[in-house]
Amino acid sequence: MSDELLQLSGVHTHIGAYHILHGVDLHVPEGQVTMLLGRNGAGKTTTLRTIMGLWRASRGEIRFRGQPIQGRATPDIAQQGIAYVPESMGLFTDLTVQENMVLAARGARRASELDTLRLEWIFGLFPALQKFWLHPAGKLSGGQKQMLAVARAIVEPRALLLIDEPSKGLAPSIVLKLIGALRELKAQRTTILLVEQNFQMALALGDSVAVMDDGRVVHRGAMAELAADEALQQRLLGLSLGTHQ
Repeated sequence: MSDELLQLSGVHTHIGAYHILHGVDLHVPEGQVTMLLGRNGAGKTTTLRTIMGLWRASRGEIRFRGQPIQGRATPDIAQQGIAYVPESMGLFTDLTVQENMVLAARGARRASELDTLRLEWIFGLFPALQKFWLHPAGKLSGGQKQMLAVARAIVEPRALLLIDEPSKGLAPSIVLKLIGALRELKAQRTTILLVEQNFQMALALGDSVAVMDDGRVVHRGAMAELAADEALQQRLLGLSLGTHQ
């Protein structure tokens, strides 16, 4: 059993008058890809944003490497080695690809200070970023923007990546490239918590899975076990994964 890098225990989150998370218990093993699945509105994005400190937990505990991080500012959480790729991608569209990458790197103030070997590795994963290095990010295609969003998160080594629906709206060929890139990160034992509606990606990458419903985790287990049990899929997700690949 892998050591747990991240643990959420009884986490509640309120956004204004709305009570979104109702006691989330979630465990993310180190070096694995944990899928966070559930119907729309189940609380998946709120969970990621609460981990990152963008929304504050109103109750419960979030531990990273055994240390509590709930209540800490987002930059402090990022300094612990956690990166977040939101569904909106969070790019600076008026800045170039290069400038976006420099801003994401804690240890660089200019492009010449970026880790050359790591940058070459990223270009190997996403060749389009090298091609459009000096182009405004806003001029990239949807798939290229998603590649840049992921590249920003990995411009420096991170212990944990929180990624929210990276394949949304992308062509199947681009989804396959993203799967390949995330597999390479996984091979390097980068821990990933991935919210995804594309079940091809979930099945290709997931080691473990947590399914949310109404602000709670209602199922935890191996991704392979969920993939093999259509009755469980129907009960938890209201659909069969086999029909959504």
